[in-house]
Amino acid sequence: MQTIWFETHATSLDNEAGLASGHYDVDLSPAGVEQAIALGRRYDPSDIDLVLTSDLRRAWRTVELAFGDRARVHRDVRLRECDYGQLTRVEVRAIDAVRLSAVTHPFPGGESYQASTERTRRCLENYLATSSGDLLIVGHRATYYALEHLLNAVPLATVVEAPWRWQPGWRYQVRGGEVKG
Repeated sequence: MQTIWFETHATSLDNEAGLASGHYDVDLSPAGVEQAIALGRRYDPSDIDLVLTSDLRRAWRTVELAFGDRARVHRDVRLRECDYGQLTRVEVRAIDAVRLSAVTHPFPGGESYQASTERTRRCLENYLATSSGDLLIVGHRATYYALEHLLNAVPLATVVEAPWRWQPGWRYQVRGGEVKG
């Protein structure tokens, strides 16, 4: 049995401005820097085989501030936020208005949540095929959607439609490298 922990990246400058970053590479806000440091206090790096993180700055910087060189870290492009295309850096409420339709239909000039979930699936399957150790993933809301779908078998539309509620980490148990969704 493997444990996969998931944490969202700390608060970014775009989060504070109410903008949906998508693939835009924005930095953490000062509050986000403090949150990242706090994230590092929630985990003992010796209990984690690998920290996987998105290659977007707000995610990898969260990991860097949380763990420094105390954990083995791998940045992976497949863990990026959903690509909002033409809606990148618009107000979050504009994304919220079309979020459910984007489960199967790509954002204009971007990708669908199904596509971003498939990226996450490939990343997970690669890791689970080569290691039996526990994993911490630091990513984005789309990463959370994918994990709920792939590891808890929640229909993707259900998890995307549900109100977003941040919490200090989610825990998943995986038996034999099984990805359900």
